[in-house]
Amino acid sequence: MSETPKTPVAILLSGRGSNATALIEACKQPDFPARICLVLSNKPDAPGLDMARAAGLETVAIDHRLYKKDRDAHERAVDAALRDAGAEVVCLAGYMRLLTPFLTTQWAGKMLNIHPSLLPVFPGLHTHERALEAGVRIHGCTVHLVTEGMDEGPILGQAAVPVLPGDTADALAARVLRQEHQLYPGVLRRYLTKSQAPTSADAALLVA
Repeated sequence: MSETPKTPVAILLSGRGSNATALIEACKQPDFPARICLVLSNKPDAPGLDMARAAGLETVAIDHRLYKKDRDAHERAVDAALRDAGAEVVCLAGYMRLLTPFLTTQWAGKMLNIHPSLLPVFPGLHTHERALEAGVRIHGCTVHLVTEGMDEGPILGQAAVPVLPGDTADALAARVLRQEHQLYPGVLRRYLTKSQAPTSADAALLVA
């Protein structure tokens, strides 16, 4: 039986990298259609880099603070590192930088992100607090293609969780995060095995 072709995928993160861990573990499976070629962070002390090194993966830190306010120069360095690593797809996993049109254009249709809400509601930050304040009964997470507009790209997949009586933001976040760890690898698998990138019409909603 022939081996599943594995697309080189780079992960961008800024923190602990829990979604990166889920992707790395998925890529260890022989039948998963991706391999991690690089884990990159804008923060040299990001715990996610230590996790990736422990997994034997190539890592690089490109500290955005060294570039002052020159976001374009920082992103050109990021882009160069991605291409040097041979990445064909990029997965944002808690990468806390608002991307410029340069990087979103360079990787149009090839960059995925996971966001902790059921987009298009609650784009941006503090999604769990905002969900509780809005009184919604269903919350969740979304994997989408990255475009110039923040959290506006075509939706590739979603997973939903109930908002329970007495929920706190932390409790809701933990419930959503468990779904993120399942959703992201599943969507990446489907994205890579399709003949073309999925559109919004292909999005799947899974309710936990």
